[in-house]
Amino acid sequence: MRHVGVLALQGDYAEHIAMLELNDATVSEIRMPKQLDDVDGLIIPGGESTTIVQLIDIYGFRDKLVSMANSGFPIWGTCAGMIVMADELTDDRPDPLKLMRIKVSRNAFGRQIDSFEEDLIFKGIDGNFPAVFIRAPIVIETSPEVEILSLVKQKTEMPVAVKQDNLLATSFHPELTNDSRIHKYFLSMIG
Repeated sequence: MRHVGVLALQGDYAEHIAMLELNDATVSEIRMPKQLDDVDGLIIPGGESTTIVQLIDIYGFRDKLVSMANSGFPIWGTCAGMIVMADELTDDRPDPLKLMRIKVSRNAFGRQIDSFEEDLIFKGIDGNFPAVFIRAPIVIETSPEVEILSLVKQKTEMPVAVKQDNLLATSFHPELTNDSRIHKYFLSMIG
């Protein structure tokens, strides 16, 4: 059985845990770097990206996460998690982990009041996926090794789901829906 960790420093980690448990995964809240040794994959949830990065640095996660990602450890970042995983941001802060070769713009769709839902086509998943965007980032540049899995149509034709080898990032919140297909997709990446 796959044992998935959810970074539980800040953000909507509880929703990811519930979705993973519905898919018969063993799940652990990750609060200290040594706990990463006991899991087969990690989700970095949505929340406030600057706070998440500050806590990653305060608790000493940065070097371990970079090393694990580079060695093939599956990591999925949702919304703020995408920002954390990016190589480059359009903003000066936070200082991302530089795991994925993507450039990301934070809060690309505007403020909280501009949040929206859109049915997306997601490569590798049959049918549309009901995506929830809340102060969401967007991918504005990708390197050739990054596969684009989904584009948003509502305000632009930009990538909102990308994959690079063992790394997955979505700018929306699959954990806030009743649809577990993207969680299953990530579980299949773990093997």
